[in-house]
Amino acid sequence: MDIAGSGTEMQRVSSKREKSLWFGILDIFRRKERGRVDIPFVLIVTSLVVIGLVMLLSASYPYAHFYRDNSYEFFFSQLVFAVIGTTAAFFVSRFDYHHWHRVALPLLAIAYSLLVLVLFTAKRRWLDLGFTSLQPSEIAKFALIVFLSDYISRHFKDMHKIGVGFVPPLFVLGAMVGLLMMEPHLSCTVIVCVIAICILFIGGINWKVLAVGGVVIAVGLLCLVLFTDVINYAQTRLAYWFDPFSDIQGDGWQTVQSLYAIGSGGIFGQGLGNSRQKHLYLPEPQNDFIFAIVCEELGFIGAMVVILLFAALVWRGFVIAMRSSHRFGKMLGIGLTIQVGLQALLNIGVVTGFLPNTGISLPFFSYGGTSLVMLMMQMGIILSISRSSRIEKT
Repeated sequence: MDIAGSGTEMQRVSSKREKSLWFGILDIFRRKERGRVDIPFVLIVTSLVVIGLVMLLSASYPYAHFYRDNSYEFFFSQLVFAVIGTTAAFFVSRFDYHHWHRVALPLLAIAYSLLVLVLFTAKRRWLDLGFTSLQPSEIAKFALIVFLSDYISRHFKDMHKIGVGFVPPLFVLGAMVGLLMMEPHLSCTVIVCVIAICILFIGGINWKVLAVGGVVIAVGLLCLVLFTDVINYAQTRLAYWFDPFSDIQGDGWQTVQSLYAIGSGGIFGQGLGNSRQKHLYLPEPQNDFIFAIVCEELGFIGAMVVILLFAALVWRGFVIAMRSSHRFGKMLGIGLTIQVGLQALLNIGVVTGFLPNTGISLPFFSYGGTSLVMLMMQMGIILSISRSSRIEKT
């Protein structure tokens, strides 16, 4: 027996194993063949971000000047987060989206931990990091989409079974809904429920099972409303949705001022920067009701341009998702697109008075660093899916 030869062979095998291990660890960061990103999607997102920054500057400067002694505080802060988010989107777009499989459960665990932690803070929705605030609900929405996309891609053939397609997702969603309702954060609760229902339906769950799940969720939410302090919160919002003019100097003030802003905009608007309601009439116009300022300054025409841009983003997001040859890519792209479209739809519904005021922000427009950075990162994931789809077709 050639002991020396055998030893040499063992060293070679060992060396190959070590190399494969290191290559596996570094596989995420290695440069791979990449296709080009979807240019129409890039242009749509860029347009929304730019218009959002311009409108934020216009909507926020009176409030910022009066309360913060710096007319540009909100704008410069949002601009910084826009740069961070754009940078994150660029790097994430070059990151193989398949690797999000690996972090689905850890990401969900982090989201739960942050949602629990925020319950012990004074603000109940934000974690104060010193230099900025973090909103865990934004991370929770993303974590839920990644988890459900991963779960469906792994169990697609058995999604029609109750024990597979119903019980585990319901447990995950129920825990998240419970934590969100304890804040309380009704708008995010509605969003995560609708997102989950849409993803599960597209993922192949039996519609009868899904209907039962909807009833279970509705009963759970009803119990939370009836047996916790959420009932007073919800009743107040609903009461002033039906008749905001019944307390025009109180809880109905924001909705009424929003309707005044929309009505005074007319067809062509008052002109960029010429809103009247932003001058301390509409409370915090840089946040959830920024679309009212869009309507007042840019009019019906400008508002329709913004709505059409969101519609185009949803359409292009679905196109990119459906072009993916992997089920995980399809589900992830669809879930992320649904989130943006749903949030925009609900925000516009609230601002125009069609829905009760639940604190839903307008993507890319409303002030908020966590929201903007997370949104841009998610847009980067959709672009990563578009890159991979182009390679898979060649």
